[in-house]
Amino acid sequence: MSNNKNRFQDFFDDHRYVALKNHLYNYFLRKRDINKFVAKNSGKPILEVGSGLSPMITRIRSVVYSDLSWSALRELKTTQIGNRFVAADGTMLPFKDGSFAQVVCSEVMEHISDDRSVMREIARVLAPSGNLIVTFPHRRFYYGADDRFVRHLRRYELAEMVSNLQAAGLDPLIIRKVLGPLEKLTMLLVVYVYAALQQLAKGDGKDNRSKRLPAAVISMSKWINRIYGVFVWLDARIMPRGLAAVLLIKAIKRP
Repeated sequence: MSNNKNRFQDFFDDHRYVALKNHLYNYFLRKRDINKFVAKNSGKPILEVGSGLSPMITRIRSVVYSDLSWSALRELKTTQIGNRFVAADGTMLPFKDGSFAQVVCSEVMEHISDDRSVMREIARVLAPSGNLIVTFPHRRFYYGADDRFVRHLRRYELAEMVSNLQAAGLDPLIIRKVLGPLEKLTMLLVVYVYAALQQLAKGDGKDNRSKRLPAAVISMSKWINRIYGVFVWLDARIMPRGLAAVLLIKAIKRP
């Protein structure tokens, strides 16, 4: 993880991104699906690897949030009171063997060169029969401008992800579609629009990253994302798994 510049650090320093992030349709759809598989009272803490500013696990105590970005964790501390925050590289997690009942790792593996090391580390810190819930971008033929923009090193074929998990001692139990091809088309459009706006910002010679958005804009964005999220959710349900843009796997550590 440490050998790749964190693309999201650029966004963490942008107040507009911070204000809008938790309202994005793809964020709350992933979060809803992941939380269906999270055991709330397992007796051991839950680890979220690569939580960033917007973790998947919220409103639960005994969560450890881990990310490379200390500024993201510092921001997260203001909302997730009572939990722990650890700045760490996913390939070298600073926890004892068997420390966690569950690990959540959402949209992280594709950013890491040595993703298999992360899977082995996750398996190591999981208790016997503990669960990993992982989401990842699916299908290599979808790799495009949006992936390059956020510095995805790869998209996964399902068989490849299953093989990597099994090699780390994690056996898949559940495979679920999270986002479909409409999500892929939307993200391509968003990247092109964002790039155009960035060019316009450069043209006026101003750095607008520190500007804060009005509350009305944030509220409007929230409801637009909620409405659009319905169409994205339907798309994921209708389309075959072979066309899914994002998949979720729940895997169990071998005893």
